[in-house]
Amino acid sequence: MSRHSFAALAASATLVAMVPLGVVPASAAEVAISTQGPVVELQVTQQVLSDPDKATINAGVTTRGATAVEAMQDNATQMERVLAQVNSLGVPENRVQTSGITLNPQYDYRNNQQQFTGYEATNTVTLELRDLDRIGPVLDALVAAGATNLNGPNWAIIDDSSAEEKAREAAFAQARARAEDYARMAGFGSARLLAVEETLDYATPMFNRVALESSSGAADVATPTRPGQVATQITLTVKYALEQ
Repeated sequence: MSRHSFAALAASATLVAMVPLGVVPASAAEVAISTQGPVVELQVTQQVLSDPDKATINAGVTTRGATAVEAMQDNATQMERVLAQVNSLGVPENRVQTSGITLNPQYDYRNNQQQFTGYEATNTVTLELRDLDRIGPVLDALVAAGATNLNGPNWAIIDDSSAEEKAREAAFAQARARAEDYARMAGFGSARLLAVEETLDYATPMFNRVALESSSGAADVATPTRPGQVATQITLTVKYALEQ
């Protein structure tokens, strides 16, 4: 069962000068707002932490060769073994995506001289895994199959709409309470909402990075991983008119 917890991250306020009553022509993307009282602008951020239910990892192979063709062919051979291992691990094809293929000349710099040494080829795929208990064994199996580059895991939530809604409600309630506080402190009776702007952001409190050399066999002990929690973050910028 997923767990949620709240964290209020930041809040700021700006008290804007008196705006005269009147209607200002608005563009297609704007709405004209008129008020006789001062306007307070608030920026409030709320964060909801949840248990992740998926992770992505990048796995790849880097090879070198005297020629570009040699480097690419060697890379293709090793990458086929890695992809075959991915298939044997039961990762669905629609959760495996090639994320980068590079080929670059390599040089050795000695005594202020540049000497060409060959080519380096890299092929990387991104895997989405939903059985979090298997992350470590999957990493080890990929290395055993010939992967020389690993990056991740990046923890996430398949559907974070519930966490997003909770963060939005908390941020809006905090903004409303803060506006009413400003109205009271400034000697006004109420705060009227004028505008709301939302920014959605994602954060991962825990990020594991793995960079391993290729090995000839599977590891004796599975690589340990800890998913921790991931954050869904909402920032609201709101404007309230302070009124009598």
